[in-house]
Amino acid sequence: MTLVWYAAYGSNMHADRLRHYLRGGTPPGGLRTYPGCRDPADPRATAPVMLPGGIWFTGESAAWTGGYALYDPLLPGAAAARAYLLTAGQFADLVAQEMYRPPGADLADLGEVVRTGRLTLGPGRYETLVYAGARSGHPMLTFTAGFGRADGEPARPAPAYLGMLARGLHESHHWDATQITTYLLGRPGVTGAWDPADLAGVVAAALPA
Repeated sequence: MTLVWYAAYGSNMHADRLRHYLRGGTPPGGLRTYPGCRDPADPRATAPVMLPGGIWFTGESAAWTGGYALYDPLLPGAAAARAYLLTAGQFADLVAQEMYRPPGADLADLGEVVRTGRLTLGPGRYETLVYAGARSGHPMLTFTAGFGRADGEPARPAPAYLGMLARGLHESHHWDATQITTYLLGRPGVTGAWDPADLAGVVAAALPA
């Protein structure tokens, strides 16, 4: 397996944010510095996609503070995502950085993920790989926690994090502020924890004028 689609559903929907995983560095508004991938090249292609299920926010993000986004294929509806065509090595290095591990080792079990639909690499929040179908002859993969919304408590995400998601949704899906606000308000962790007017303000401030 040479190329895979990485389906980003959180802050990596924003291309500049993803580049910090590829090339290394600290993204604006973030608290983590990333070492980068062995191959820092830009993705070969990118496309907006919708994944069956949904996202929700839980825990405490070390990079943003507040809840972080997880994908749960058992949630109703669809999760907006952005697919990036990467080499298998780039995807392995990206996964390693999300798991707070040093990049540099290939994932030997990508074929198993495609065959079984799911593979848990560890107990952490982004240590479960999920197969989300194929696109243009290449598998589409994402990662999430080994638990879903039914097994965890939602947590309110921080404004900076939601702003980054808003920019990613606008950039990849070309949604306007109203569409983005409506989408985010329906996500567990945001529902009931964010005032709609306050969230609309965060989204509007995040988008280009």
